[in-house]
Amino acid sequence: MKETNEDYKIIVDNVYKTFNVYLDKANTLKEKLLFLFSRNRKEKREVLKGINLKIKQGEVVALIGTNGSGKSTLLKLLTKIIYPNQGKIETYGKLTSLLELGAGFHPDFSGRENIYFNASIFGLTRKEIDNRLEDIIEFSELRDFIDNPVRTYSSGMYMRLAFSVAINVDADILLIDEILSVGDEHFQNKCFDKMLELKEQGKTMVFVTHNMNSVKNLCDRAVWLCDGKIKMDGNTNEVVDKYVEATS
Repeated sequence: MKETNEDYKIIVDNVYKTFNVYLDKANTLKEKLLFLFSRNRKEKREVLKGINLKIKQGEVVALIGTNGSGKSTLLKLLTKIIYPNQGKIETYGKLTSLLELGAGFHPDFSGRENIYFNASIFGLTRKEIDNRLEDIIEFSELRDFIDNPVRTYSSGMYMRLAFSVAINVDADILLIDEILSVGDEHFQNKCFDKMLELKEQGKTMVFVTHNMNSVKNLCDRAVWLCDGKIKMDGNTNEVVDKYVEATS
């Protein structure tokens, strides 16, 4: 049977992303005078170059590649934090993301208040958050600190709270950046087990990491990005082995 776009949760169609990089930005009066006639020089850096990618319902896909290859940029495009210069991205279903520690948190609010604030961004009603509050706090293991301002939290505590909220909003698509490398081994393992559970439930996940063991144990498919292009896309073990061979 011929596949149609309705078979996919994520469609990335010929996507390009370019950023302007300013080369001589002046910060002091002296620098402003020195760069008076040549200020604001900039160059365009093409981070993604014609990316085409389709991800089916229930697939768990790893984006791998060296730093600067475009992995995190692609993930941000999927969340619509930023937009492509060219091409189109379509996602189907409720989407939640874990891209930056504490994104969406207010530092002066307590952990409890930030649960309500963050979960509402993901589309939950007050009543839905009330019903899930205990599960979120329990999973985060932050009950003793939940009423403290999150500015007093460590990076690991931020990650615990952010992950606990994200997995409790019943999203169809979960996007996860490298933040799961933060925190203690016990909680990392707990998060990994939860992601395996979500995989069994048929959730669609896109996972950016440098941990190749996690990729092999969790993902059905790996996409290797190199210099803003897809170098290889396919079976996880085959792609990871080629990537490790090329970069070791």
